[in-house]
Amino acid sequence: MKSLVLAEKPSVARDIARVLGCHKNLPGAIEGSQYIVTWALGHLVTLADPEEYDKKFKEWNMSYLPMVPKKWELVVIKQTSKQYHNVKTQLFRKDVSEIIIATDAGREGELVARWILDKSGCHKPIKRLWISSVTDKAIREGFTHLKDGRQYNALYHAAKSRAEADWLVGINATRALTCKYNAQLSCGRVQTPTLAIIARREEEIRSFKPEEYYGLTLTAGSVKWTWQHTKNGHMRSFQKAFITDLESSLKGQSLTITDVQKSAKKTYSPGLYDLTELQRDANKRFGFSAKETLNIMQRLYENHKVLTYPRTDSRYIGTDIVPTIKERLKACNTGPYKKYIPELLKAPIKTSKSFVDDKKVSDHHAIIPTEEFVQLDHMSNEERKIYDLVVRRFISVLYPAFEYEQTTMKATAAGQNFLAKGKIILSPGWKTVYDGGFDTDSDEDISDDGTYMKTAEQPLPSLKKSEKFPILNSTVTTGKTKPPARFTEATLLTAMENPVKYMESGDAKARKTLGETGGLGTVATRADIIEKLFHSFLIEKKGNEILITSKGKQLLELVPEYLKKPELTAKWEMQLSDIAKGTHTESVFIQEIQGYTQELIDEIRSADGTFRHDNLTNTKCPRCGKRMLAVNGKNARLLVCQDRDCGYRETIARLSNARCPNCHKKMELIKKGDEETFVCGCGYKEKLSAFKARREKEGAGVSKKDVQKYLKKQKEEPINTAFADALSGIKL
Repeated sequence: MKSLVLAEKPSVARDIARVLGCHKNLPGAIEGSQYIVTWALGHLVTLADPEEYDKKFKEWNMSYLPMVPKKWELVVIKQTSKQYHNVKTQLFRKDVSEIIIATDAGREGELVARWILDKSGCHKPIKRLWISSVTDKAIREGFTHLKDGRQYNALYHAAKSRAEADWLVGINATRALTCKYNAQLSCGRVQTPTLAIIARREEEIRSFKPEEYYGLTLTAGSVKWTWQHTKNGHMRSFQKAFITDLESSLKGQSLTITDVQKSAKKTYSPGLYDLTELQRDANKRFGFSAKETLNIMQRLYENHKVLTYPRTDSRYIGTDIVPTIKERLKACNTGPYKKYIPELLKAPIKTSKSFVDDKKVSDHHAIIPTEEFVQLDHMSNEERKIYDLVVRRFISVLYPAFEYEQTTMKATAAGQNFLAKGKIILSPGWKTVYDGGFDTDSDEDISDDGTYMKTAEQPLPSLKKSEKFPILNSTVTTGKTKPPARFTEATLLTAMENPVKYMESGDAKARKTLGETGGLGTVATRADIIEKLFHSFLIEKKGNEILITSKGKQLLELVPEYLKKPELTAKWEMQLSDIAKGTHTESVFIQEIQGYTQELIDEIRSADGTFRHDNLTNTKCPRCGKRMLAVNGKNARLLVCQDRDCGYRETIARLSNARCPNCHKKMELIKKGDEETFVCGCGYKEKLSAFKARREKEGAGVSKKDVQKYLKKQKEEPINTAFADALSGIKL
């Protein structure tokens, strides 16, 4: 008898098949002497659409709401139905005695496999492969420690409950809003609170009134001193007269040092990466969207096998990983990392609670390199960038602390306090790994009133308490308070992960719940939520900043209040977590969601709001003839039919990777008829045909393959010339 292994994706299935010695290709599967390996393509099965329960639900009619299935139905996804039938064929083979679930080790991965088994009606015994990387070593070890599949029943029920609850609330509320206001309006328990956070930030920016503030610096004893408020310690004052009077009173005065403090300080490396932290850094440094970073990580995990499982919310590794650290370091001891790794390999590895803690490891440990040998030249430029972030972070936690001596000097002049700070680096420690370029900027240097609190570091001479120095010069500094910055994808991810400060409720228990459940959405779903908001034209991008659209603002006015609050998703995630632990039941949870859905529909039905398209154009839809809407997609400008049933959309301009020859910014490619033209914000225009001709002339059309061929040819051709041959015969 044989075991059937069900993987989530073909690439992972091929790796498992190779390790298990399966080489015979079947339709949608690979067979060996003991195992047959088959695969899903993500979800092959999903919850049925409303019309599958009753044909009348094909019509979007408010009187039919809420739609609550008495028995949940699963359907095969049409696009991948061929593979589903391939999997089903293998499931019911007479020589298959058990199923080994090898989908991604997490809530959603469990759902992928269990729905396939449920839909097909397969009730054979199941085992579970639970691994965090897909290297040959991890696969072999995983198969020697297979778990009983029943251990993960509660995890499956949590995943199933999440899917059914999102169906009930999302589909019913979306249909209700769309029917009520005759516009395509979508909402959900994660996307709507996220949209509300963006709207709130926009409101803060619009209502912000900048205030001018003043400061004072002076030079005495070869040191630059900054005025500090006697009572509150601020470096700025909103009273101009006070600062100008102070400057006048300093003329001809001396400054007396009142205190000199030197203290040895240490800072340790930032923790290892979880997915959200990695997405944040990739957006800040490279402008990658959260979705892009996740896709790149998947390739590094599945195809290159050089990084561990990406969808993790833990920034720690367990004690079981510690013995493998040296092997992982050896695997990535190549290219730029040869400067840092050999030193670590010489001595025993030193670990600490700052990154090794079994209690803080959830389903998966932090993202770290695998033991697989790395070939950097096989990676794309984007893959190299993400890999580099992870490897440097992994190396840095193994390095000692960054040590420095902090000197703080205080002084008085004209009855006011002045401050100067300096730093002497004693040991670069982990910062060596970043070549001294680690970004430590944070919002913590800014006070509540928007003024900067940081005192510039400077080289300080050796001065003593009670010494006096004449004041050589003084300068009044001015600035204006700044509004909070608009969200980028990096800062929006932070807000979704820690939405407590965006909660209107003062309920301490709700705030605690939200902190414990990891915020809005999960590490695996946040990228998709942001993409969905862009795709629904509820938000748009201007440069790197995210702005709410008119449609988004109006939607928030029409959506029931509680659906906009982060507290809702916090409550759900806590209950789902309890279901996964076996301390809460699926039936009670779903019953509660059904009641909430009914309340939502009643509230939408009785509301008296209105929705107005303020982006209508005079362009008629080529399909239905109705006027089209002008919308901004994430990287394109589009015309979209206002009729939801029609669904026609047309791209009129998209942001390209082509750079303007004048200002070097990315240009838009605009289509008018059959002609396409590049247009830049600086005013530069160039037809696509002319652009291609120019680039070809500049040599941009040469591919990497052509370059490799040319270099190879250079190596093969003799480098001696006739003149060199003649000289070679001369004996000196």
